[in-house]
Amino acid sequence: MTLYEQLRADIIIAMKARDTATATALRTMDAAIQRASMDTAKPIDEALTLATFRKAVKNLTDARTEFEKGGRADLVAQNTAEINILQKYLPAGLDAAKLDALVAEVIAATGATSKKDMGKVIGALKQRPEAALIDFGAVSKIIQAKLP
Repeated sequence: MTLYEQLRADIIIAMKARDTATATALRTMDAAIQRASMDTAKPIDEALTLATFRKAVKNLTDARTEFEKGGRADLVAQNTAEINILQKYLPAGLDAAKLDALVAEVIAATGATSKKDMGKVIGALKQRPEAALIDFGAVSKIIQAKLP
């Protein structure tokens, strides 16, 4: 069962269980995935679904940070609950040591010598089989630290 098929099945389960918070979060994700598919003119596949989930979790996390700054505990709690629902669908990422080693390996393989070569390194990382598990925000910081 694909990630998108699992999402659709879980929407039905949440609706039957009258779990409105979960049903709403999952239906919103379903709509976002369909919208992303239409915007990119690509069929819904694992990569598109996973990218949409990651983007949604990142946006919710950023919003939660802003709500915390604004003192909106009610919205912080709501965002946290929604993030917890969506994170169940994301695969566990690589730990820091593995990510650091992978970046070092790709830097050596691409021959990157300065920060100007960051795009080349990130492009090579996106071609790796582990790409679905990589947090490219963290990778960017690691590459900047390793390249002069």
